[in-house]
Amino acid sequence: MSSPEIITMGCRLNLAESHALAEQLGDVSNLVIVNSCAVTNEAVRQTRQAIRQARKRRPDARIIVTGCAAQVEPQTFEAMAEADAVIGNMEKQSPALFALDGPKVQVSDIMAVRQTAPHLATAFSGNTRAFVEVQTGCDHRCTFCIIPYGRGNSRSVPAGQIIEHVQKLVNRGISEIVLTGVDVTSYGHDLPGQPNLGMLVERILRHVPTLPRLRLSSIDGVEIDERLFDLITGEARLMPHIHLSLQAGDNLILKRMKRRHSREQAIEIVARMKAARPDIAIGADIIAGFPTEDEAMFANSLALVNECDIVHGHIFPYSPKVGTPAAKMPQVPAREIKDRAKRLREAVAVRRAGWLASLIGSTQKIVVEAGGASGHSENFSYVELDCKVPEGAIVSAVIEGLENGRLQGKVTA
Repeated sequence: MSSPEIITMGCRLNLAESHALAEQLGDVSNLVIVNSCAVTNEAVRQTRQAIRQARKRRPDARIIVTGCAAQVEPQTFEAMAEADAVIGNMEKQSPALFALDGPKVQVSDIMAVRQTAPHLATAFSGNTRAFVEVQTGCDHRCTFCIIPYGRGNSRSVPAGQIIEHVQKLVNRGISEIVLTGVDVTSYGHDLPGQPNLGMLVERILRHVPTLPRLRLSSIDGVEIDERLFDLITGEARLMPHIHLSLQAGDNLILKRMKRRHSREQAIEIVARMKAARPDIAIGADIIAGFPTEDEAMFANSLALVNECDIVHGHIFPYSPKVGTPAAKMPQVPAREIKDRAKRLREAVAVRRAGWLASLIGSTQKIVVEAGGASGHSENFSYVELDCKVPEGAIVSAVIEGLENGRLQGKVTA
């Protein structure tokens, strides 16, 4: 017997669920699971490629496809001879299905699911960092996004279960917890008393005083209330690194995306956070070439990189997803989408290079990762250290230089 091979595509939530699945399955012989992503057409293409490659490598293995792409377009994978079974996002929470033969496609209606997330999925970055799923699904319907149809409506894990889980991870020596989900800032509305993300963060920090570092995954800036804002800007154990789901910097495009914030609101929340906590680092998702986007609209998104001081940028070339309203809108030519994505990445790279250079001479606290010679600072800059340190330790390092986009740090304590 041996552990199953799990190939994870896409987001940190998928990574967390893959890890939980591996723990639940235990020893299962000759099994390959492809945990798919549906966020873009490219992600689906890469999933198909991973399935074909897995079949070539392991011709005798049973190959099961699950995840968001399996949920929203099971027929795509049912048609692949290389795949033995297609299992939906709800079904993948029943490990027995992975070990048994049955119908090739087992995908239920995810939109009919109403219960809270039934498990706590966790993924690990060595013995340093753990990603903890606190919520799944999304109640919003952005016109470009297929993910609600892959994950269903928003469901939250009760705070008590999360706190107990976080304490166990800290007891195992984990130094940093990252709260993750599909729409993390919607946390709690479906729970008794309707707690919110700020309340959850407060409770984790209060009830797990030995947790050194807490970090948030991507959040929606329009849902940052005063409680959460005060924690982000004033709580030392909540890391000064916020990744915002901005998507665009033009108001008309934001409306056509069915986003709930304006350009001005995005700039204002970043300015407020940086005024209250100057060392905070801003990350953001931005889509290049959304339907109807002209050059002037794109220029507004490009300008947002500097106006919001984006130093951790995730740039996505728009790709139409069947079943979404945006797929029916007038499309931007593929060549222009590619060019705009390139220009956005270049703008972020310039901003990031300047930010990294500004950290030279500062002292940063680094949580040491696998290998013992590097790690991430509180603001999520990557730092290579001048000596080996035990994995999971948190050390202070003076930043002495910048080489190939990586900070060079001298450990001082």
